[in-house]
Amino acid sequence: MHLHSGIQVNMFHLVHTQLPFIVNLLILLLVAKLLGELAERFRQPSMIGEVIAGVILGPSMLHIIPDAGEIKVIAELGVFMLIVLAGMEIEVEEIRNSIRGKSIWIALLGFIVPMASGIGIGLFFHFSNTFTIFLGLCIAITALPVSIRILMDLGKLKTDIGQRIISAAIFNDILALLILGIILDFNDATKNLKDLTLSILWTTLKVVVFTAILMVSYHFFKLAKRKVNVVNPRMNKFTHYLRGKESIFALVILFVLIFSSIAELLGLHFVVGAFFGAILIPRSMFANRDFEKVQRSISGITMGFLAPIFFATMGISFNFGSFNNMTLLLVVLGASFFSKIFGGYLGGRLAGFDHAKSLTLGLGLNARGIMELVIANIALAKGFIDIQVFSILVIMALLTTIFTPFLLKEGFRLIDRAQQKPTTILP
Repeated sequence: MHLHSGIQVNMFHLVHTQLPFIVNLLILLLVAKLLGELAERFRQPSMIGEVIAGVILGPSMLHIIPDAGEIKVIAELGVFMLIVLAGMEIEVEEIRNSIRGKSIWIALLGFIVPMASGIGIGLFFHFSNTFTIFLGLCIAITALPVSIRILMDLGKLKTDIGQRIISAAIFNDILALLILGIILDFNDATKNLKDLTLSILWTTLKVVVFTAILMVSYHFFKLAKRKVNVVNPRMNKFTHYLRGKESIFALVILFVLIFSSIAELLGLHFVVGAFFGAILIPRSMFANRDFEKVQRSISGITMGFLAPIFFATMGISFNFGSFNNMTLLLVVLGASFFSKIFGGYLGGRLAGFDHAKSLTLGLGLNARGIMELVIANIALAKGFIDIQVFSILVIMALLTTIFTPFLLKEGFRLIDRAQQKPTTILP
């Protein structure tokens, strides 16, 4: 009987691991969308259900979908499109607002405090230098799309506190991607001081060159915007001349790919180039309806197909068997919650907000998700972190995303109670 059941299990695994790629893709997308829809019904980002779909179908549970290279290629494309979509939600003016005046304290401390806590954990557990920095980076980041979604659900996106949370999240994303570009250039083979110094200088030079290209591009498009009456008619004439379908969509993707390619050629990760390229897309050169159409097309392709596959792939890479250090798991979870909330709170107090508003700022910055998982995925692929830490970071992203809406709702209630001053009736 035992032998018979063992043969059945082996046949089950054999049949499913030999399924054609398209069938695997069908099963993965179907389950990811179903569980994503279920997550939405519970007012949670669909990302949570999609990751859980990968966990169920992957090696951790049913072992139906193998950790296959073909699906990973689609997942990489999903990373690219997610970053483009996130960048298209941001304008340069919003970046300026995130670092204007005392708001810089919220953005800075909301990033530095959790980053320091992650580095402290890495040093305490004697991780390698790159490993430690990646851990700090994943704890420090705030998921901008997740924060926007949560605030929209609560009806607080357009409030002053909501806008401060979004501005700080934008700053966090940009700073995280710049640091990502730098640390991907480092390796633990750099032993002596001379090699380390040269590596830092070389990496800094790459970042400076890339930043210079971004600045020149920004000023060029800013100049073009001033001459919109000259540029737009020519641009409209050019796009009208194109006979291919979805030509503007292709132009936008090509534009972003140029910056991604420049970043790759400089030794930075393509994600860095894609993000900044998407921010710099010259919106004023397109008619509003054309740009909105492109944005809807990118959103449809990304959120309808590529993103679910990417997040489900995260779940497939996840491994329950890797949890042999529960102390590390609890420490990372504790640090991710406490340090982010405390950093936002401290920044809010320095920016001149009262206790209730400062606490709400910290709670709002606590959501991780898309960007954190993208960075964790890059770190795992490059061999900078192992499967144990990757699995911990996936759990951390899920739990912070699940709990933030409830915590943030309580934070806004606290603000409302603080603003309801008791009235005193004079005798």
